[in-house]
Amino acid sequence: MNAVIVEDEIVAAQNLERLLISIDENIHIADVLQSVDQSIEWFSTHPMPDVVFMDIHLADGDSFSIFKRVDVDCPIIFTTAYDQYALKAFEVNSIDYLLKPISKNSLQKAINKLHTLSGNRNNVAIIHQLLSSINQNDNAYKKSFLIPFKDKLIPVSSDEIAFVYAENKKAVISCFNKQEYTMDTSLDDFLSQLDPDLFFRANRQFIIAHKAVSHLTVWFDGKLAIHLLVDTPEKIIVSRARSAEFKNWYISSGNK
Repeated sequence: MNAVIVEDEIVAAQNLERLLISIDENIHIADVLQSVDQSIEWFSTHPMPDVVFMDIHLADGDSFSIFKRVDVDCPIIFTTAYDQYALKAFEVNSIDYLLKPISKNSLQKAINKLHTLSGNRNNVAIIHQLLSSINQNDNAYKKSFLIPFKDKLIPVSSDEIAFVYAENKKAVISCFNKQEYTMDTSLDDFLSQLDPDLFFRANRQFIIAHKAVSHLTVWFDGKLAIHLLVDTPEKIIVSRARSAEFKNWYISSGNK
C-alpha cells in the first residue's frame, strides 16, 4: 500500500512513518510533503496513492486549500493538533481524523477502516456524497447537526437546542440538557440553517428556540425581556422595533 504524508514538522512525519511501518510492514511511504505548494505540485504530477496522511496546518497555509487547486481522489486521514476542523475534514474524502499526539491504537483503527473501505473503492465516494447531502443541503432546514467535539462528531438534533449565542465570533449551541458545543461559524450562518418557524434571532447575541420560551416581561422603553426554561449567560432583550415581530412569530409558530 502506497501512502503519502503531508506534514511540515519533520519529527512528526518521522514518528508517523515509524508507527505506520510498525502497524503494517507492507505500507510504503511514497513521499513526505511539507507545504501546500509542494503538495499541489506532487498531486498534479503523480499517480494517486492508496492513502494520504495529512496535517491541517502547514507552513504556507491550511491543507484544505490543496483541494481547491488539485483533485485528490483517494482516502484522506487527517492528523492534527486541533479538533475544530473535523466536520470540514469529512467534506474532502476524509475517512478519519486523528488528534496529535497520535497513538498507535488510534492509527491502527484508522488503518483498519481504510482496509475495510478498500474492498470497495466506491465506498469513499458514497460516504462523501452522503456527508455532502447531510451538511450542504440548501433546499431544507437542518433537523440535526454533527458537532466537532474533541476527537468526535456529536450528533445534535435541532429539537435539543434551547438557544444559540455568539461568543468570540463563534456560535455556541446550548441544549436543554445543559450541554454546550462551540461551532466555528457565525450566528448569521448558523441561523440560515435553522427553521425560522422554530427559531428566532432575538438580538445580535442570541437565537432562541420557540419551545424554550418560558415567559416574557415588559422592559423599559417598549423592549421585551425573554425568559427561557434554561439559564442563559445574560438577559435576552428584544428591541422595541422588533417586539411586535417577536410576538407575531411566537403566536404564529405556536399554532403550527
